[in-house]
Amino acid sequence: MANAWYRKGAQKVLNKQINFDTDTIVARLVKNTYTQNLSTDEFLSSVTKVTGSTDQTLANTTITDGVFDADDITFSAVPSGETAEAIVVAQWTGVESTSPLLFYIDDITGFPVTTTGGNIPVQWNNGAYKIMSL
Repeated sequence: MANAWYRKGAQKVLNKQINFDTDTIVARLVKNTYTQNLSTDEFLSSVTKVTGSTDQTLANTTITDGVFDADDITFSAVPSGETAEAIVVAQWTGVESTSPLLFYIDDITGFPVTTTGGNIPVQWNNGAYKIMSL
């Protein structure tokens, strides 16, 4: 799988239902047992996260020329024994079942990664497309 937009999330962006400047945008560490469906998955509640990991709020988000970026993140003290295969990015509404999925990202250096109880740093792509682009 390559990095991609969730279609329902892209529709929300194009319908101006999501504002990257003012909304809380989070990243979730995705367990390798999650089978994404970019056409039908809509909310964060449908994504199997790595047990014991905490969603990370993206800081210092920017949009330049249709390219979305933010500070790199670290998932701290992730319990051992699972495999993280990707990151999903979503708008956080305060409730998983209403938080729209935006992007699925698996083109991350070092992924998939086996959890060991330590930190899992995520350095976003520093190329032209950063986290995601339109």
